[in-house]
Amino acid sequence: MWAASCLASCCAACACDACRGVVSGISRKSARIAYCGLFALSLIVAWLLREVAAPLMEKLPWINTFHKTPDREWFETDAVLRVSLGNFLFFTILAVLMIGVKNQRDPRDGIHHGGWMMKIVCWCLLVIFMFFLPNGVVSFYETASKFGSGFFLLIQVVLLLDFVHGWNDKWVGYDEQFWFIALFAVSLVCYVATFVFSGVLFHFFTPSGQDCGLNMFFIVMTLIFVFVFAIIALHPAVSGSILPASVISFYCMYLCYSGLASEPRDYACNGLHKHSKAASTGTLALGLLTTVLSVVYSAVRAGSSTTFLSPPSSPRGGEGKPLLPLDKVEEHEEKERNKPVTYSYAFFHVIFSLASMYSAMLLTGWSTSVGESGKLIDVGWPSVWVRVITGWATAGLYIWSLVAPILFPDRDF
Repeated sequence: MWAASCLASCCAACACDACRGVVSGISRKSARIAYCGLFALSLIVAWLLREVAAPLMEKLPWINTFHKTPDREWFETDAVLRVSLGNFLFFTILAVLMIGVKNQRDPRDGIHHGGWMMKIVCWCLLVIFMFFLPNGVVSFYETASKFGSGFFLLIQVVLLLDFVHGWNDKWVGYDEQFWFIALFAVSLVCYVATFVFSGVLFHFFTPSGQDCGLNMFFIVMTLIFVFVFAIIALHPAVSGSILPASVISFYCMYLCYSGLASEPRDYACNGLHKHSKAASTGTLALGLLTTVLSVVYSAVRAGSSTTFLSPPSSPRGGEGKPLLPLDKVEEHEEKERNKPVTYSYAFFHVIFSLASMYSAMLLTGWSTSVGESGKLIDVGWPSVWVRVITGWATAGLYIWSLVAPILFPDRDF
């Protein structure tokens, strides 16, 4: 018995040492990946609690304060919102702490890249503490999340525009026939996919015998944007290209589909109502994957010197340089500590804060369709309009990126 107790203690100690070793081994280069992993963990926790925490929350008197116990779906939504609120507060606190960090000598640089065991413990405590808050606080966060999610979607649009313009400039910069053919091929594929996609939307969301004027308006409006993109991009006065126009066209059509697929399942013009469970699962999986990839890409872009709100970057020290004499090691380390940070830590954490809000809205169907659609995810008219308006905002920003250099030639775009 004594030997078993000792063995268990040794195993526990080894496990703790291993955890500390892994956590402390997260270097400066992998810190951003670790934050992305923590965010992904929060999505998993929110999803699990959404499925299993409702029976327990019904028994908590400070949560179930109603004269009549709400439906199970209300508690599922509340669980997701509370996990999201803890995640939001964690990254918001870090964002506030990182305001004004200019160089690696700042002690807060160590907080950003180190102290992982303490940060994980704080994250867990924050999430747990959220389940002791009154319902009014969670309700306020739910309303605020709708606006925060809108900002996150706009950031996605800006990043997409930056990506497609950079992609086009890189291939055109090669100035070789192969890359021009590749540009044409990719553009052609995107346009074909866009028009095929529009045909699918007409088939599923404008069924015969139904008055589906709203759906028809959404699809036709998106097609008009597609033609406008091509006309402006190919105009001689605009330094545009067909590749960004084709990619943005396909993305706008996808947003149109995403909005139409979020219509209530009892809506006569929603042709997916016969496949509601499959559509809901697919939308959830694609939405969560898109969210995680968007956050990861935002984090990577935050490390670029051209990223919004990022300070100028400096070359990495120690790469391709000969070994320094021993008497100059301290001087070299001092210079390393005085180097400016390569991205804005505060903006980096703001990305995760907004993504926490967006993921909560995604998991709860924007917190309005719970009573109507049961287990369905991201279903309801608020979700429809958010996606459609995001598509229109994407179109407006892309058109602005083409015409702004002409309207303001003295400014650098």
